[in-house]
Amino acid sequence: MTYQTDLKLFIDGAWRAGEGRDCHAVINPATAATIAELPLATEADLDEALAAAKKAFPGWRDTPVDKRSATLRKVAKHLKENAKDIGALLTQEQGKPVKEAIGEVYGAASMFDWYAEEIKRDYGRTLVRPVGQRSIVQHQAVGVVATFTPWNFPIYLLAKKVAAALAAGCAVISKPPEETPACTLAVAKAIEAAGIPQGVFQLVHGVPDMVSRHLIGSDIVRKVSFTGSVPVGKHLMKLASENLQRLTLELGGHAPVLVFDDVDLDKTLDMLVPQKFRNAGQVCVSPTRFTVHEKIYDDFVQGFAERTAKVQMGDGMDDTTQMGPLANERRPEAIEKLVEDARSKGAKILAGGERGGNGYFYKPTLIADASLDTDIMNHEPFGPVAVARPFSDLDDALEQANRLPFGLAAFAFTNDLKTANILGDRLEAGMVGINSFAISGADTPFGGVKDSGFGSEGGKEGLRTYQVTKAIHMG
Repeated sequence: MTYQTDLKLFIDGAWRAGEGRDCHAVINPATAATIAELPLATEADLDEALAAAKKAFPGWRDTPVDKRSATLRKVAKHLKENAKDIGALLTQEQGKPVKEAIGEVYGAASMFDWYAEEIKRDYGRTLVRPVGQRSIVQHQAVGVVATFTPWNFPIYLLAKKVAAALAAGCAVISKPPEETPACTLAVAKAIEAAGIPQGVFQLVHGVPDMVSRHLIGSDIVRKVSFTGSVPVGKHLMKLASENLQRLTLELGGHAPVLVFDDVDLDKTLDMLVPQKFRNAGQVCVSPTRFTVHEKIYDDFVQGFAERTAKVQMGDGMDDTTQMGPLANERRPEAIEKLVEDARSKGAKILAGGERGGNGYFYKPTLIADASLDTDIMNHEPFGPVAVARPFSDLDDALEQANRLPFGLAAFAFTNDLKTANILGDRLEAGMVGINSFAISGADTPFGGVKDSGFGSEGGKEGLRTYQVTKAIHMG
């Protein structure tokens, strides 16, 4: 598919082009070439979006649930019918293999489908009271919502927030990433095609700090949902405190993977390596800190390195590519610094460890025996780098896994049921996968603990984040 270059803003039911607005260059990370110019929202654009959302909210809130549900179903249908074209846009902007990109579009559609049904089951409850009295509990839409999403899964993460918010009856102003505008505008077009009322959903790209300050600084916005880094999440939390806006923060991770000596090692490695290098490791729950029982550690790192060296790196539009480029020019430089720091402190680079290709490529990399004082053992690499260390027993494994302030996801591989139960209880993470990486789905709460944020997306918990609870008492 030829990349579309007519990028616009979607405000108050109308598409706004770049006349009189600053623009941002959109880069294809596989080639480092500019492929489009993206118009950036002005403060006047944001004021118009806020006013439109405020006006539209009461009507959408009071729209019958069946009609809201049907609208979300139409969004999902449009996304699925256009998945190949939208996936190609995503690959050209972000770099991931096109098969992964198409899968992301279907994942986004599943969010709209699931919330279309879940909102029909959003029951309140009736409390026990004396005859002639009634007390009921209801869930109602929180109001106007501002969402902020990153570039690693720009379609899926946008859909995860927007589908739940629209299902709840909220009006939404979304600011997706400037790196990947065409694919997120495709989601906006799907929502428009589904017949969403004017002003209920709006999408603006812009200078991140200006947009966040302006939207969160408005008392029209009653809820903020952000996915991104820990420092930015803390910054937005301070901004939201001024107007006491509700927050959902899905922040960084540094996922540990505990591998015990009772597993089938080859089978386990065949699962671990593709998962590590999915989306070039640019996944908030990417398995990164591989902590392996000392009895199988040497065999583990050898097998991991052999598989890592075989990962086919290239342009995501090539069907043979298994790992594409990093999403922007900042990422290879950041990865390079982490790898060199580990190397300088005695760690072994068993695979990769260098850039490759003409775009923003960094080779799939395995670092072994990294000391705990290396930067990569303490800061999320968000790239195609795995680090491995041995452990001696269960307590040692848990200590290594839980030592960081992050707690988004954690994984473990063992065939011992008691060990699995202990790990499920004691791993400090919002999500734990045991012998599985299937921790994210439309019906599954997704969120972290500690510095990885709070609140959940997905599942009925995700719906609740866009609602207020009201108790009504009748005497």
